[in-house]
Amino acid sequence: MKLYAFCLFMAGTIFVLSSCQSTEAKKTEKQSIKQDGHDHAEHDHSHEGHEGHDHEGHNHSHDDGEKVAKDNHTGHDHSSEEGHSDGEIIFTEAQAKTAQLKTEVIELRDFHRVIRTSGQIENAVGDDVTVVATTNGVVSFSKSNFTAGSAIKSGENLLAISSKNLLEGDPTNKASAEYESAKNEWERAQSLIEDQLISQKNYQDAKLRFENAKTTFNALSANRSSNGVLVKAPIAGFVKNKLIQDGDYVTVGQPIATITKNKKLQLRADVAEKYFSDMHSIKTAYFRTSYDNKTLKLEQLNGRLVSYGKGIEKNSFYIPMLFEFDNVGTVLPGAYVDISLIAHPIPQALTVPVSALTEDQGVYFIYLKKGKEVFSRQEVKIGHSDGERVLITSGLNKGEEIVTNGVYQVKIAANASLIPEGHVH
Repeated sequence: MKLYAFCLFMAGTIFVLSSCQSTEAKKTEKQSIKQDGHDHAEHDHSHEGHEGHDHEGHNHSHDDGEKVAKDNHTGHDHSSEEGHSDGEIIFTEAQAKTAQLKTEVIELRDFHRVIRTSGQIENAVGDDVTVVATTNGVVSFSKSNFTAGSAIKSGENLLAISSKNLLEGDPTNKASAEYESAKNEWERAQSLIEDQLISQKNYQDAKLRFENAKTTFNALSANRSSNGVLVKAPIAGFVKNKLIQDGDYVTVGQPIATITKNKKLQLRADVAEKYFSDMHSIKTAYFRTSYDNKTLKLEQLNGRLVSYGKGIEKNSFYIPMLFEFDNVGTVLPGAYVDISLIAHPIPQALTVPVSALTEDQGVYFIYLKKGKEVFSRQEVKIGHSDGERVLITSGLNKGEEIVTNGVYQVKIAANASLIPEGHVH
C-alpha cells in the first residue's frame, strides 16, 4: 500500500515539471519575436528576411512572390514585347521596302500535272545545210572570220578550191577540154546522121557525151575565179560547224561546213517508259537551261508538239518526245535542259510560286502575313511543280496571304528574333 502511494506521487511530480518547461519555452519564443519588432499576431506569413516590414492587412504566399520576382528582372525591360505571341516575326515597313517584299493572296486555280525529265536542244530538221566541195583541190577561205557563229548571206562566197600545181591537173581546164572535144564530135555526128552514115545509137552517144561535158564545164566555169573554183552559201544563216581548216586538201563531195538558218529549234525530251500511257495527253512543255534560271514556255515561243516515239530507242531506256519552237536567240543549240512536260490538269488546286518556298533539312516552309508588320512561318507539304508554281497538298488555306518575294529577308529576321537558349521571358 505504501509502495503504490509512492508511485502515484512520483508520476504527478514528473507531469508538473514537464508542463512548466513547455510553458516557459513558449514564453521565450514570444519574447524573441517581439524583440525583432514584428508582430505576427494577426497574420500567417511564409516570407523570410523581411525585417522591419509591416504586413498588416496583407496575406501573401510564395507563389505570388515568385511571380513578382519573374516580372521584375533587374535591368531587363520586356515592355516592348507585349502583344506578340510566340512564333510571330516582326518585319517593319522599312525592312519590307528594302527587301522589295511582295505578297500574294492564295486562290484556287487549275494546275496541270507535270512530268519532270531532262533532254536537249537540237536544230530543227531542214534548218541545217551542209556545204560540200565541188571539186578537188586546196581550200582557201574568202573570209578570215569564217568561224562558228558567223553570219552568212545567201549566195555569199565562202571559199575557193584551187588545183593549180597539183599532179592531177586543174579540173576546170580538163572540163573545158572535154567540152570542146564532145562538142566537135556531136557536130560531126549531126552531119553524118543526115546522110545515114552513122547509126542512131552512135549519134545518141555523141549527143549524151556533149550534154554531160557541157553541164560540167558550165558548173565549174560559172564559179571559176583567179583563186580557183568558188563555193557559195546555199542559204542565209549562221555557221554551225567548220569542218576543215584553211589550206586543207578536199575531194568532190567532202563536207566543208554546216550552215543553219537558226530560226527553228527542237526540244527533245527523254521520257521514262512508265509515263508512256500519259504521253498522249501532253501538249506542251516548260524547260530551264543550266546557264539561265528563267523558265521558258513553249507556247510563248510559238512551240508545238511534233511527235513522240512509239518504242524505246536502241541502247536507251527512254522514249523520245520532240517539240519545235522559234529560236529567239536566248537558247543555245546542243544545251542540256531540265524539262517539265505539262499533262493532265488538276482543277481548283492550291499552288504557290516557287519563290515562296524555303527548305530546311527536307522540310518546306512558307511565310504568312498575319498583320501590317507581323509574319509567321508555316510548314507545308508539296506536290508537283510546273517550274513556276508548286502544288501544296497540306499546310495552307485559301485566302491566306503569303510572301512571294523577299522571303529570305523575312527568314533572316525570323532567325534574328529567336530567344537564346536558357533565357526565359
